[in-house]
Amino acid sequence: MLRKKLSKKTKQNNTDTFFYEKKFADAGYDTIAGIDEAGRGPLAGPVVAGAVIVVDADFDERIDDSKKLTERMRERAFIEILNKCIVGIGSVSVEEVDRLNIFNATLLAMKKAVEDLDRKPNYLLIDGRMNVHLAQPRTCLIRGESKSLSIACASIAAKVFRDRVMIDEDKRYPAYGFKQHKGYGTKKHMEAIRIHGLSPIHRTTFGPFGDSKKKKKRGPYEL
Repeated sequence: MLRKKLSKKTKQNNTDTFFYEKKFADAGYDTIAGIDEAGRGPLAGPVVAGAVIVVDADFDERIDDSKKLTERMRERAFIEILNKCIVGIGSVSVEEVDRLNIFNATLLAMKKAVEDLDRKPNYLLIDGRMNVHLAQPRTCLIRGESKSLSIACASIAAKVFRDRVMIDEDKRYPAYGFKQHKGYGTKKHMEAIRIHGLSPIHRTTFGPFGDSKKKKKRGPYEL
């Protein structure tokens, strides 16, 4: 049985962030998954989505939009989410991002995340206007991380998973500083690209690299 009591740390600006979950549970949907992504904006690395079914909503850690939490807060929250929720992760590689474009790759990551859940949801709460290609009815919420506990949990799960991937990639390609910026276009990252060229995990059709094949010059790390 889902525990619907919200701790103070799951309330944002005095808003009941379980409102939508309760609304659709009362409408007869007993397995509701929140979905969010991480990694649409970086110049390197995969795009990752999380799908979370909250089983116990009484959290001790702060559950919020992952961008509003420190790395340490996200890690602690993620551990609690794994203990109190059903979590699915979908990851789409750099090659697929370049082939599909970032928007379609994000949709695919979200679809994979839902399919990765151990329990099939019968209703979806999705952050943003993302028409994921799944059969379940859904509600899309702009800034959903601040309105839905399930989406906030998915935001944290996706962000922590992706950050861990980028930390591992930093060991393979230490010249770029992926551990620090996680692939985002910081000044130091752009300078590293200027010096070393693109690594195999850089998106060659995204951001400042554009669509021109002339811009797809890779550096000494090219496979």
